[in-house]
Amino acid sequence: MKIADIKQNAFAMPLTSPSALQIDYKFKNREYLIISYETDYDALQAIVPEPLKVISNVVKFEFMKMPDAHGFGSFTEAGQVIEVEFDGKVGTYSHMMFLDNLAPIAAGREIWGFPKKYANPKLEIDVDTVLGTLKYNSTPIATGTMGFKYHSLDKQEVQAGMESIPNYLIKIIPHANGVDKSVCQLVRYFLKDVTVHGAWTGPAALQLFEHALAPVAGLPVRKVIGGTHLVADLTLGFGDVVYDYLED
Repeated sequence: MKIADIKQNAFAMPLTSPSALQIDYKFKNREYLIISYETDYDALQAIVPEPLKVISNVVKFEFMKMPDAHGFGSFTEAGQVIEVEFDGKVGTYSHMMFLDNLAPIAAGREIWGFPKKYANPKLEIDVDTVLGTLKYNSTPIATGTMGFKYHSLDKQEVQAGMESIPNYLIKIIPHANGVDKSVCQLVRYFLKDVTVHGAWTGPAALQLFEHALAPVAGLPVRKVIGGTHLVADLTLGFGDVVYDYLED
């Protein structure tokens, strides 16, 4: 393979059969259980990277089931999202994410910088309860529950919120010398083409458990604010770099 061919065709690892593709990452019937809770403000300050600013003590723990994801097939995911501000605009920062499919782990980390690790999340309907669970290997680390379809939410309002809020990530790629960093960027992305099929709220609860390699309990639950259960179609938009730590 010629150098010119590599420059023109290389996109992601591995070179000849990349896990990350240059396609529109569309999701059909993507299902969420989102439980909002209050945690320790000091704990948030310690993990949210500048130039993002912590604006509240609220964290969202999300369980997501994606049965129809272009390029990825079917998988389930869970993780923590933090309310932040950047350049005077409110957004969210993805702190930790856990999922059960290697392809979206590789693509998510390589393209956007999603903080993804392999684990065993589940989202299901347990009789009258929306149930989200997360295991790291064989150890339970999170359980979220919400009453099933107690109260409907305005689908247009939910859709507008999903499309308008910027989301932030830290993208890190280490240097081959094992010491330096080749990439260290603050990345912003938006959800696009959102269609909400249904959205509901109800009584909610969340438990987090200590684990050395999946420290979700480092943002402890002090008070559950509420829960949201929704189903939507959407496209995961590509991102842009809003801050480069290696140029500072």
